[in-house]
Amino acid sequence: MSPHHPYPEAKSPQLVLLRHGETEWSRTGKHTGRTDIPLTAEGERRAAALEPVLAGRDFALVLASPRQRAVRTAELAGFAGRIETTEDLAEFDYGSYEGLTSPQIAEERPGWDLWRDGAPDGETAAEVRVRVERVIARAQRVLDDGRDVLLVAHGHVLRALGAAWIDLPPEGGSRLVLSTAGLAELGYEHGNRVIDLWNAA
Repeated sequence: MSPHHPYPEAKSPQLVLLRHGETEWSRTGKHTGRTDIPLTAEGERRAAALEPVLAGRDFALVLASPRQRAVRTAELAGFAGRIETTEDLAEFDYGSYEGLTSPQIAEERPGWDLWRDGAPDGETAAEVRVRVERVIARAQRVLDDGRDVLLVAHGHVLRALGAAWIDLPPEGGSRLVLSTAGLAELGYEHGNRVIDLWNAA
């Protein structure tokens, strides 16, 4: 069951998720896990465009994946000097599927689904769930003080975190799509964990 939050809705803090901006691999649909590649010019532009959107938010904690595409997005969005990185926000380890597109994988393994099947020599959704639960537990301590938290990371890991927030099973992340430079807001209603906003541009 979702934990009950002590604050009324008018004062409920939020856990805000931000997916990194576009990279060359995300643009072409390649699975990008541990490979550390930079943002494209368009990715940098869209990340910088988020600064005025987030400028009014007083985040007590800013956590990011250590990959440069996530850290750079956080910097461009206005959080340089405030970013703490954690491997728990790293993208899925895609194992031998790293750098491949879904159509390329389907040629080798028809019907493959990351959320159901995991990645050979990589991670399963259940294994990633353990990581994101640790992130949520850390964020929860700040949220319980009535303060907002920002997480800057990757598409699949943030989808896994969104699913965990509302008690979906690990494969429930398949139902949550998050575009590059997309925002989500997780909060509370009547004491229950809810998704307030998902995949806002």
